[in-house]
Amino acid sequence: MSTEPNSTDVEDDEKYPSNFIRTIIEKDVAAGKNSGQVVTRFPPEPNGFLHIGHAKAICLSFGMAKEFAGTTYLRFDDTNPSKESIEFADSMKEDISWLGFEWLEVRNASDYFDQLYEFAEQLIEDAKAYVDSQSADEIRAMRGSLTDAGKNSPYRDRTVAENLDLFRRMRDGEFADGEHVLRLKIDMASPNINMRDPAIYRIRHVKHHQTGDKWCIYPLYDYTHCISDSLEGITHSLCDLGFEAHRPLYDWVLDNIKVNCHPQQIEFSRLNLQYTVMSKRKLKQLVEENLVDGWDDPRLPTIAGLRRRGYTPTALRDFCRRIGVTKSDNNVELALLQSVIREDLEDTAPRVMGVVNPIKLVIENYALDKVEMLTVANHPKLESLGTRQLPFTGEAYIDREDFREEANRKYKRLVLGGEVRLRYGYVIKAEKVIKNDAGEIIEIRCTYDPDTLGKNPEGRKVRGVIHWVSASRCHPAEIRLFDPLFTVDFPDASDQDYHDLMNPGSITINQGFVEESLSEASVSERFQFEREGYFCIDSKDSRREQLVFNRVVGLRDTWAKIEQKTG
Repeated sequence: MSTEPNSTDVEDDEKYPSNFIRTIIEKDVAAGKNSGQVVTRFPPEPNGFLHIGHAKAICLSFGMAKEFAGTTYLRFDDTNPSKESIEFADSMKEDISWLGFEWLEVRNASDYFDQLYEFAEQLIEDAKAYVDSQSADEIRAMRGSLTDAGKNSPYRDRTVAENLDLFRRMRDGEFADGEHVLRLKIDMASPNINMRDPAIYRIRHVKHHQTGDKWCIYPLYDYTHCISDSLEGITHSLCDLGFEAHRPLYDWVLDNIKVNCHPQQIEFSRLNLQYTVMSKRKLKQLVEENLVDGWDDPRLPTIAGLRRRGYTPTALRDFCRRIGVTKSDNNVELALLQSVIREDLEDTAPRVMGVVNPIKLVIENYALDKVEMLTVANHPKLESLGTRQLPFTGEAYIDREDFREEANRKYKRLVLGGEVRLRYGYVIKAEKVIKNDAGEIIEIRCTYDPDTLGKNPEGRKVRGVIHWVSASRCHPAEIRLFDPLFTVDFPDASDQDYHDLMNPGSITINQGFVEESLSEASVSERFQFEREGYFCIDSKDSRREQLVFNRVVGLRDTWAKIEQKTG
């Protein structure tokens, strides 16, 4: 059992809606197949951070096992040591635990290297595998195409003795990288290219983060994956559709070695999320080229990035449940993900006030040294969230967008000569503005009506209600607003260089102010900045002396409308 603490528990009512995978498992359990047991696995390669597409697979594999009282293994596919690290493996464990799931055990493909090697020798002895001494380019050229059959390697008919000798010398480090590979002997004319004598071992003189220098030959994924599944007693091996064409090879390997368990591989469609890339290669490039702030950049679809952005495990699990499980293309609008987190935070996030783009407001008829403590509810519907004390003083900050010198009647905020009510406070009237030498407004001078605390004056029309913070009783904060990282719907599918598709305005950084009550806020808390959106403290950059807030999501979806106007 994992020892990492879970931030939340997966509720029983979060089950997936009816889908073809559940139907298969239900029938298997009812028929007593695998003694009625359900054992799944999640097998990531530790060469990067998990993203929201992996979250779909995690929720499915762990969720199906939990629903049928089964278990799930977390297995790291660590067969390519040149690209893998403990850091990536640890981040994946943290992400899965944060999502609310527990694994039966942590396994590594490298745990099975001895057995995998023994099975390879067995295949050689059965004349079902051979050592090929062609170069990678030569093997590729003879593989054929979708319309043309491949050609047999000139080394395909080596004797069993020759193959065993060469393979053992490969293991003992006698040869350079790429000098030989071990291939299965299947069918070079197969219409499925994956069955055309696929390579199952390659030479790599690289130290492994788990096994050290013990091995200089490493098995490939298609060979390793199915045997690992079998050794763990996996009953249902759930994969994305990219592995559908590999299933015949999965079955062939297990049918041609001596194992007691033959898992069933079932494929489902992978997730494609609007305005982002899901390609691990491209995500890695974004990080390595410093185009984003690491793997946990809040604009990335990584689970770490979404967590830093302020998304909750509940919201991500709900999102994965809503998008469903099918074999059809799973192209999902960003608006759905945003809608799910809004719904979650609507019922859980306390209301506060923060000013993103501040301009100072001075109430000239309010005593300079006067401070009124207003008692306000932290949530309009949830009394359990309690109340807080909000200081009201004669100087405040409001948002620049909430003031105009002139405006038509449709503008429901502060206008020179007009009145608005400060949220929870008094009605004020804008009397004049102070400008700098460049003609920019730096201060708004107002008066207030002392008889209007928390209410509008009778018989007078007030344009609207605006948010504010006390200028002397607030906390400075860097406030980061995010828009999609890319400007096209599904950049992974575009033929253009992904650099050309990036949105230069994907992050806007403002120096604003927040209520003083937020000075002690923790990174686990999320808030609704009234009229602005939902925010959380940035877990990486925020400090007590300089708070940094990330906008999780706006109060409504504006990106689609903006993109329509500019597209």
